[in-house]
Amino acid sequence: MKKILISDSIDLKCKEILEDAGIEVTYLPEILPGEIKKNIGGFNGLIVRSRTQANDSLLESAINLNIIGRAGTGCDNIDITTATRKGILVMNTPGGNTISAAEHTLALMLSLCRNVPQANASMLAGKWERGKFKGTELSDKTLGIIGLGKIGKEVALRAIPFGMKVICYDPLMSEESASKLDVELVSLDELYKHSDIITIHVPLTKETNNIISEETLNKCKKGVKIINCARGGLIDEAALLKYIENGHVSGAAIDVYKTEPPNFENPLFKHPNVITTPHLGASTKEAQQKVAVQIANQIADYFNGKEIKGAVNGIGIEAINNKDILPFVTLSEKIGKIYSQLSKNRLKQIDINYCGETLHKYSQFLSICVLKGFLNDKLEENVNLINAPFLAKENGIIINEIKSSSDIDYKNLLSITFHSKGELRKFDGTVFGKKEIRIVGVNNYRIEVNPEGYLLFYTNEDKPGMLAIVSKLLAENNINIGGLSLGRRDKGDEAFTVINIDNNVDKNILEKIKSYKGISNVGFIKL
Repeated sequence: MKKILISDSIDLKCKEILEDAGIEVTYLPEILPGEIKKNIGGFNGLIVRSRTQANDSLLESAINLNIIGRAGTGCDNIDITTATRKGILVMNTPGGNTISAAEHTLALMLSLCRNVPQANASMLAGKWERGKFKGTELSDKTLGIIGLGKIGKEVALRAIPFGMKVICYDPLMSEESASKLDVELVSLDELYKHSDIITIHVPLTKETNNIISEETLNKCKKGVKIINCARGGLIDEAALLKYIENGHVSGAAIDVYKTEPPNFENPLFKHPNVITTPHLGASTKEAQQKVAVQIANQIADYFNGKEIKGAVNGIGIEAINNKDILPFVTLSEKIGKIYSQLSKNRLKQIDINYCGETLHKYSQFLSICVLKGFLNDKLEENVNLINAPFLAKENGIIINEIKSSSDIDYKNLLSITFHSKGELRKFDGTVFGKKEIRIVGVNNYRIEVNPEGYLLFYTNEDKPGMLAIVSKLLAENNINIGGLSLGRRDKGDEAFTVINIDNNVDKNILEKIKSYKGISNVGFIKL
């Protein structure tokens, strides 16, 4: 009989379904990490929410573990790479909390516009302050949605019947898909300028960190209301407080925080125009039961030899255990991440040329790794090796695979070209030795770059002294150079420079580099 440990608090319907399927279930929602590690060797399956950390240390003790089920969407608390390497299938329940999160957004929006929490507090204090809590209607207001993924779409569908005009910013969404939802795609600056209410539904990445900041709030119309039910860190809380106090922002509703639990001494929590809730987006009976039932059925089907659903890493178990292909898995995902950070326009097509027989067998899987790397920082929902092709198709991204014989210079070479509106970028990558991944070409410039850490790059006139002025600026700002690659097509032609550096580069330094005569196309990537 298969044995499952449930180590987090999960609706008991999960236990019931598994036991009906002939699986022995141990339900210990308060078990301590040390006890899990001590006893995990006796179990074939583990079901968690967010409390249990299925990290490398725990998985090394899981000698009989076949499967880990996450009753929820995100898998941040599971070391998927280690699990995959050990042949442990990881499953999640995508979409289980979509409706709950969308409805909570609407609940906060209505509460914010009609001062519901403040009026309730006043009544509880024995006051009748009817004239104090004059609200605003949703009808005829413009709602700006940043991120039109699953939750963002559900928010839009619920806002339209209130008579709201819905505008959205999403770099992946096509005009055709947006029109089907009866929403208008706009730029971020247009969204800030025209929205009466802004709600955020994007993942937390380098690009979206503090997407609501002093700079962006200054672009918003006076009286705007801000809502965040997505991720902590999307809002600069100090900037938001400043703009609420000066009257530019009329109110805010926040469900998620950079640190949870947050610091309650933060004056934001005490401001009368701010509504806060303790990360309740997915906290409904329906959502919790839905993910419990979903994960139980998926695991029962797995152990009974039926169709595998919701697998995060299933397709990669064979590939990631192949020592020859594993470095190309990492390389593929990193190239996708690099383009994700560089791209400004909607991606239409990816052409991938697989040079070398070693890559041919795993071409489909490596294409998915490229997609995963690109989409992970673009979408609010968790992107994995199972849903990446579906999400790409949903967003109109076409993948073309080409298989060719070995390149003249490299036995195995990945050549990936990204096509988007107004731009085309090409990256060539290979592996030296057993595992040294390298990018060896960018837009036909021959270079050799280790895609790790912080990368600063630019094009420049091919003449003496160009590198010196940049390196001098970096030195003046105590930024150390860890590696350097220079490429040019012809002598005296425009050159391409990539510098591995040890520190982050702020906007002021980037702007200074852009101002130097003879330097253009300045960019910065964090891997």
